[in-house]
Amino acid sequence: MFRKQVNEKSPLRILESSTKGGLGAGKLGVVMARAGVGKTAFLVQIGLDDAMRERPVLHVALGQELEHVQSWYDALFDDLAELTKLENLAQVRQIVKANRIIQAYADNGFSHERLDDVLSLYADTGFAPKAILIDGFDWESGKIVERAAELGAFKLAAKRLGAELWMTAQTHRERTPEKPTSILPPCEAYADVIDVAIFLEPEGTHASVRLLKDHDSAVLEETHLHLDTDTMRIASNGASSALRKLPSSSYTLLSGGAKGSEAAFGEAAERWGMNEIHYSFPGRAAVRTRGIVELSEDELERGSVSEAYIKAQLHRSFPKTAMFQRLLKTIWHQVATAGEVFVVGEIVEDQTVKGGTGWGAELARHFHKRLHVFDQTKNSWYRWSETKWEKVDAPKIQKTRFTGTGTRELSESGRQAIAELFERSFGPA
Repeated sequence: MFRKQVNEKSPLRILESSTKGGLGAGKLGVVMARAGVGKTAFLVQIGLDDAMRERPVLHVALGQELEHVQSWYDALFDDLAELTKLENLAQVRQIVKANRIIQAYADNGFSHERLDDVLSLYADTGFAPKAILIDGFDWESGKIVERAAELGAFKLAAKRLGAELWMTAQTHRERTPEKPTSILPPCEAYADVIDVAIFLEPEGTHASVRLLKDHDSAVLEETHLHLDTDTMRIASNGASSALRKLPSSSYTLLSGGAKGSEAAFGEAAERWGMNEIHYSFPGRAAVRTRGIVELSEDELERGSVSEAYIKAQLHRSFPKTAMFQRLLKTIWHQVATAGEVFVVGEIVEDQTVKGGTGWGAELARHFHKRLHVFDQTKNSWYRWSETKWEKVDAPKIQKTRFTGTGTRELSESGRQAIAELFERSFGPA
């Protein structure tokens, strides 16, 4: 497939057809999502799409390192090239590099003066972007009127260049309803400045793209776009080998923060510079508190499953205490939006995993997640292959949003298995 054909098949063409022809020069588009759902990947896909069409791109990364952003571009370009059997690979790669500049800052503060300075710096080299991408902008500090003025100044700078302006914004779980239909916090105060707003809503291993604003349209179209949360390409069953090139800081661990396996997964995630999300609830004291998220009663109910189903699948019942039932419901949140699941425990004769840990493994099978279990009694890793457990030598973490859970009675071999899993996945080749 040639470069032009690749662009024609981009999910961005579908998004453009769902809006009034796309974003438009001097207009502001905002990509909204919770942590770890794909905002950076979506912005990089916009950058790749423009650069491949020889539309110069300025990518401003806030609170990130240059190498981190470069890794995203390299990984998603390789994934796209492999998926489409891209012709003239080296030539197209060079076109992307020639039409893209990444400007990274260690802090999240960014003003229109900073943007003007960057644009002036590169104008001297003849580089005039047609797409300005700002990732990691702080939407919440300072006064609303001042922040709105900054956004307006960003748009004026883009308008002078005839460029589109795209930004990301992190939403908050507790302030985000299911199936939102309007601009979400922290951006709702700037609705008059925003021209197009989209929300990436996690659905299993994929994310649906919801339009929250489309210029002045009173009725919003359904995009019917379902994207892989790792790559932001149209969802398919194929996994991307290119993602192994991403830095570990691009990954998010989903867990529960309990002692034993979950704490060990959290410690490993912190050592490798990853994000952590540990689902809990008021009144529960988690061992691992970095990234703790306390679920409300309404949120816990999303993970409610009948006792009859649990008993039918696991051939056992669990304590009916309110505390234990809430714990089971948090496991649903750990697994539902993960791309893959890793469990430390014991596989028993009926092919389930022993104890409460077994519910996480069962949910992974129910959702058809990629599932690995380290059996401490056999000192081996096993993979679920839809019908049976298969022994494997050395699994790796392949999805940027993954679950790590398991028994509280973590053995030394289990602890070592977790450490080696991270080392294999993110250490030197």
